[in-house]
Amino acid sequence: MQISVYVSATLRTFVNRKAKIEIEGNNVRKILERLQDEYPESKALFEEDGTLKPFVSVYLNEERVSEQSETSVQEGDQILLLPAIAGGAPAESVISDERRKQVALDDSEIERFNKHLMLREIGVKGQKRIKAAKVLIIGLGSLGSPVVQYLAAAGVGTIGIADFDEVSLGNLQSQVIHGTRDVHRPKIASARDSIKAINPKIKIETHNEKLEVDNIADIIEDYDIIVDCTDNYKSRYLINDACVLLEKPVVFGAMYQFEGQVSVFDAKSGPCFRCQFPAPPPSGLVPTCAEGGVISPLPGIIGSIQANEVLKLIIGGGESLAGKMLVVDTWNNHSSVLRIHKNDNCPICGKNPSITEIETFDYEDFCGLKQEENELLVEAIEAEELAARIEKGDPLTIVDVREPHERAIQRFPNAIVIPIGQLARRQKELDPDVDTIFICREGKRSILAINTLREAGYKGPMYSLKGGIESAKNIIFSNEGAWL
Repeated sequence: MQISVYVSATLRTFVNRKAKIEIEGNNVRKILERLQDEYPESKALFEEDGTLKPFVSVYLNEERVSEQSETSVQEGDQILLLPAIAGGAPAESVISDERRKQVALDDSEIERFNKHLMLREIGVKGQKRIKAAKVLIIGLGSLGSPVVQYLAAAGVGTIGIADFDEVSLGNLQSQVIHGTRDVHRPKIASARDSIKAINPKIKIETHNEKLEVDNIADIIEDYDIIVDCTDNYKSRYLINDACVLLEKPVVFGAMYQFEGQVSVFDAKSGPCFRCQFPAPPPSGLVPTCAEGGVISPLPGIIGSIQANEVLKLIIGGGESLAGKMLVVDTWNNHSSVLRIHKNDNCPICGKNPSITEIETFDYEDFCGLKQEENELLVEAIEAEELAARIEKGDPLTIVDVREPHERAIQRFPNAIVIPIGQLARRQKELDPDVDTIFICREGKRSILAINTLREAGYKGPMYSLKGGIESAKNIIFSNEGAWL
């Protein structure tokens, strides 16, 4: 029988960019084996022993299963491959009755929040809890924008905002809290102004710094709920671990192109982020939101759901996404609520945790951001040097490992295109007597490409364009008349 296999957006490059594949098979293991046979590039997602890499989860209908499962499948069943991209109602609000009773609503607030007050599930008590709450939003980009705006509009009494970046013109397509006049301003300043414009009575606490192991505990300890709106794996695991150790619930959101994920991780009563995704993908294997793009309404959809989950935790009602993950594919109008189970072997929230303080854990190494001592250094070439060598006519092979939509925006003249998954079998197209330069958007995937070829036995000289095409976009090649 044929079973529908849905492939999350970040993994579709390994299956000819298909979102849904019909595969013959009578159990999960057979179906995944045939997936590898029909789509050889998908083998990059599996370990040598045939198990999936730990950043990918397999779901049969809405239950997580092992990729080695002999579980039989029936006509109409669906299998979902869900990567890291970054249930049940709570017994009570995260805001105690004592804190609620210390809060009063004045006449203007009663008028402002009258639509909340009319809801039986919220009412006066619920709105007082909202006013008493302290919520920290980490990341003021695409997801942080709607989260901040809706929590401010809802009347959350204290909103913390953490970000260390500045607003760029490219942010404005999806980061609706910022405007054209905010370009080059700190995102903290822009968001603070927007919050004040929505509700001047809200207390705003700003953290214009990068979260690291030595400051995250001090930043998050006074908040009731943490909202993860970050865009990188290091931050996600760091936030998760700090919140587990400090017993803080995390409202998680992630997105890529047209697809988003939302969950609530609260290790006091359920699973944490590591239970679902024990490890991140190898650096560069899965494109980031910045590299893959995102349709502008998607952050509003996912961020609004995050804000809704925050309010449910504060009010103490509704069915939370704790122990569940909502996965939304807006392009194909497909959504699922998947169950997440607590992992007894989880290194941070399991029965015998090995991570007892974040200061002792190497997040750079864990997320593949640090060079291994026994790993050969990947040599880099600066954009200026590459441009000079091209101008001189030096013999070079330039390999572009970017996605098609990225190349459509910014073409690199005379580059050959080889996706990372095809490098090993297409290495004969490269001349080992000529320098080969690998390019991607930011320089991460090109490093992965070089290491992939090294493992495949290629001996020729290879270089990564330092900083990727982003570092070279203002350089003009006179012999091409094209900008990078």
